[in-house]
Amino acid sequence: MPPDAVNSFLDIQPDVEAALTDKQAVVALESTIICHGMPYPQNVETALQVENIVRENGATPATVAVLDGRLKAGLTEDEIDYLGQKGKRVTKASRRDLPIIVSRRQDAATTVASTMIIANMAGIDLFATGGIGGVHRGAEQSMDISADLQELAQTNVAVVCAGVKSILDIGLTLEYLETHGVPVVGYRTDTLPAFYSHSSRFPVDCRLDNARDVARMLCVKWDMGVGGGAVIANPVPSEHALDPAEIDAVISAALQTMKSSGITGKNTTPYLLASIAEKTGGRSLAANIELVYNNARLAAQIAVEFCRERYSR
Repeated sequence: MPPDAVNSFLDIQPDVEAALTDKQAVVALESTIICHGMPYPQNVETALQVENIVRENGATPATVAVLDGRLKAGLTEDEIDYLGQKGKRVTKASRRDLPIIVSRRQDAATTVASTMIIANMAGIDLFATGGIGGVHRGAEQSMDISADLQELAQTNVAVVCAGVKSILDIGLTLEYLETHGVPVVGYRTDTLPAFYSHSSRFPVDCRLDNARDVARMLCVKWDMGVGGGAVIANPVPSEHALDPAEIDAVISAALQTMKSSGITGKNTTPYLLASIAEKTGGRSLAANIELVYNNARLAAQIAVEFCRERYSR
C-alpha cells in the first residue's frame, strides 16, 4: 500500500511530527495500561508521568491509541484523560481488531502488537511498555499465543520491556522468538527478567550494558535489511521486585481460578493481573508502575542514541 494511503488513517500529534521531521528521538507508549491496567485517576496520573519521564530523558513521548476510528501517534492530555475515564469500556485492540475498530469509527486501547503497527506507520523505532505477551501456560492444549510475538517477528520496532509477563510460559516464549529470529537483549542482565522478578533461569541472547550499544545494534540490524523487532529486556529495579517464589505461588492459584471460571482469550491477562494485585495487597501493581517508569527512561535514552547513530553518519 502506498504511504499516503496508510497515512490517511493516521494522525500524528504535532510535537511528535515535529520531532520526527527534525530526526529527534521519539518513544511510543501503549494505551492498554490506561484503560485496562489500573483504575481512574491513577491510570491517567501514571500515563502522564511516563510521558514526563520520556521527556526528561531527551525524547518526545507518543502515546498510541485509536480515537473515533483514527489511529493516533501521540495523544493530548485531554485525550489521555478521556481514555482513563472510559477505562474498560474501551476495546482492547490487537492487530486483528484494528480494521474493525477503524471502519466502525470506534475507540480502542492498543496492545503491544497494535502499538507496534501504529508506531511503525508513524516512523517511530522505539516503544516502551511493561511486559510483552507470549506463549501462555498450557498452550500445548489451548494454542494461546500472544499476537505480540508475531508482531515482533515482522515489524521494525524495538520494544523495551521488563521481559515476559510472569503469568506466561517464559521458556516457550523464548523458543518462539528464537524461531522467528527476534533478538532478546538483556540490558545489564544475563537472564531474562520475569516482569515482577528481577531475573529468571532463562538466558538472553546477548547482554548490552549501555544505551549506545543497544542503539548501534538496532541500526545495524535494520540497515542490514534484517526485518522485525527486538526485545530489550530491562529488569524491574531491585528495590521494587517481588520474591519469585511468592509471585509464582500467587500466579498458580490465579491460573486455577481462571480455568475453573472459563476465562479465555484476551480476557486472561487483565484477569490475572487484577487477581495478582489483589493477592499481593497491591504490591504487584506498584512494581508494575515502577517497571514501566524504568522502561520509559531506558527507551528514551536508547532513542536519543539511535538518532545520533543513524543521522550523524
